[in-house]
Amino acid sequence: MHRNLQGVPETLLIPLWARAAETREKKPIIRDEKAVEMVGKIDYDFSKFKGSWLTQTGVAVRTEILDREVRKFIQKHPEAVIVNIGCGLDTRYLRVDNGRIRWYDLDLPEPMGIRKNFFQESGRYRMIGKSVFDYSWVRDVQAEGAPILLLAEGVFMYFTEQEMKELMEHLTKLFPGSHLLFEMLPRFLVKFGGKHETVRKTEARFQWGIRSGKDMEVLNPQIRFLEEWNFFDLHRKRWKWMGWLALIPAFKNNFNDRIVHLVFL
Repeated sequence: MHRNLQGVPETLLIPLWARAAETREKKPIIRDEKAVEMVGKIDYDFSKFKGSWLTQTGVAVRTEILDREVRKFIQKHPEAVIVNIGCGLDTRYLRVDNGRIRWYDLDLPEPMGIRKNFFQESGRYRMIGKSVFDYSWVRDVQAEGAPILLLAEGVFMYFTEQEMKELMEHLTKLFPGSHLLFEMLPRFLVKFGGKHETVRKTEARFQWGIRSGKDMEVLNPQIRFLEEWNFFDLHRKRWKWMGWLALIPAFKNNFNDRIVHLVFL
């Protein structure tokens, strides 16, 4: 299977590789056998990511945090509707499905075309091949009053601040009362996007970051910050020398991503 992937769409292969590589570890943080299967079937030179331990650890930790928090939401709301923004080749639905939720994977037509080689739609699982900024996708989501959780993993850092303002303005109006879990890049790291060990091997660049999830309340008054989790707080030994530097608050807060939990008023 071969596709011409450049720029941001190519970055969907980085977390896929990382989850597959982590699954092969002796003591993996997460297991994703579907990712292993997909890497084996996609015609792409994944070897260029080999040895990128920092990315592998980061993706494994963010996967663990998001899986945990999504499961918590589903436990509280067993018939929730979940929209996975910029899903790429994510496999989370397979890991957290309780047999009752409705799940929507949303991404651009090109990555969605690849995704359809590996996943099949059902009554509770749908794939939407549209840009998140093409708000017609909202009509494809059948919520019918159910609690809604929006996910955005490895996505928002590629948008500009103006795009983020526009997106939040629309989402807060379209989904009042909904929750959002997203991966936050510290503002300090945006300028180093070209030096990221795996992203620099693609044509994509980071464009947006914030100091804390609390900053989202400034971005839009309809947002309330609930909680955030720094990647450095989990599996310290896997971070090697960076785990020790993370004991310094300034380093911890400026040099790793966080998962942020928000609610829309």
